Amino acid sequence: MARAPGPPRRTARAAVRPRKSARRAARIAAKRIYEPAVAADGTRVLTMRYWPRGIRKEKVDVWLRELAPVIPLLRAYLDGQITWAQYTPRYRAGLRRPEAQAALAEVRALARQGPVTLLCGCADPARCHRTLLRAHLLDSGR
Repeated sequence: MARAPGPPRRTARAAVRPRKSARRAARIAAKRIYEPAVAADGTRVLTMRYWPRGIRKEKVDVWLRELAPVIPLLRAYLDGQITWAQYTPRYRAGLRRPEAQAALAEVRALARQGPVTLLCGCADPARCHRTLLRAHLLDSGR
């Protein structure tokens, strides 16, 4: 039987296709550098100013220091001079530096090629720049 002319049918595949932001979220993960590496990590990107103790170079694919907080900001937060609420906008402002913009472009390019995992040594993901960085990458899109 011939189909009557009209709008094209939606296939089941199109109906369940994830939105672009959901696909991007699946491609960018964040975890602690001390957690074991797994194949699903994809490209492992270290976002710390200094190399973490006890970690071999083979455990990291790319080291982007410019995505870490600047030293004075990190020291102020760790010393308790500023709160997390004060730290967050200052870290995001630091991502506007030209060096950080170049590093962000590199992470976006890597994410277009496959999964990317942002790595840092902080034990608490709720109070770590890697979580802020992941959110920034997902929000800024492009």
